[in-house]
Amino acid sequence: MNLTGLSRVLAGFAFLSATPFIAQVRYVEMTPAVIQQRLDLYKGNDSTRKAALVKLFSEAGCSTANLSEHPVPGRKQANLICVLPGATQATIVVGGHFDHVAAGEGIVDNWSGASLLPSLFQSLAGSPRKHTFVFVSFTGEEEGLAGSAFYVKHLAKDQLTNMEAMINLDTLGLGSTEVWVSQSDPLLVNRLAAIARTLKLPITGMNVNGFGRSDEESFIEKRVCTITVHSITPQTARVLHSSSDNPTAIRFSDYYDTYRLLASYLAVLDTVDAPSSNGCKIKPL
Repeated sequence: MNLTGLSRVLAGFAFLSATPFIAQVRYVEMTPAVIQQRLDLYKGNDSTRKAALVKLFSEAGCSTANLSEHPVPGRKQANLICVLPGATQATIVVGGHFDHVAAGEGIVDNWSGASLLPSLFQSLAGSPRKHTFVFVSFTGEEEGLAGSAFYVKHLAKDQLTNMEAMINLDTLGLGSTEVWVSQSDPLLVNRLAAIARTLKLPITGMNVNGFGRSDEESFIEKRVCTITVHSITPQTARVLHSSSDNPTAIRFSDYYDTYRLLASYLAVLDTVDAPSSNGCKIKPL
């Protein structure tokens, strides 16, 4: 990995107000204490982490019928999938890998993303949804995107057809919310930025091309619209895959702001179902 691919960009988008959309959506906002408690469960190996996620999803209300493990060849740990059924088969996938490298404790990369998935499920589960939301904790991201590649490879044709978007959460909490704009669908970026503006939460475009890979690539190969949310900047990139990836690297107030933004974002995306001009079924504001 190198830093030559890092560049800030969030220009050329018409960011209109998202206030009318936010006013009509319903979701439950988890308290900072709950988000912190779930973030604190980073300790242990990848098997321990997967077990913690099973417990967190169950505590969040994901029933046994909707929570499943999908074994991935060559991986000791399986993908963990929690489905929040909606009124239609139109699907939004929210993903984040739970595996980590040996260096450091991997709380940033990527327990920060994986541990938010049960909270985002819980935020949405209290109200009826149009879309079916699929929350996937991927295994093997650090080993060639193994979990996400296996997941998309084994999707049925109709599952891919019904998949409107994939929101990828990777490496959060180093600072305020960043978006990998060049790797994300412009309409999905537009919506997230508009909501951030309405909620008065910070957001910046930070491209990390050439710096690393993440699970959205597996979905892009299948022509699924994606958006990758992270928190990496040239100043914080040194934390990744190093002993600096430990709890002291997390700026919790920024991390909680990212959670708040994502919870609102998913609730707003659920209200939109018409196709757009580029094939992604999320309409611009």
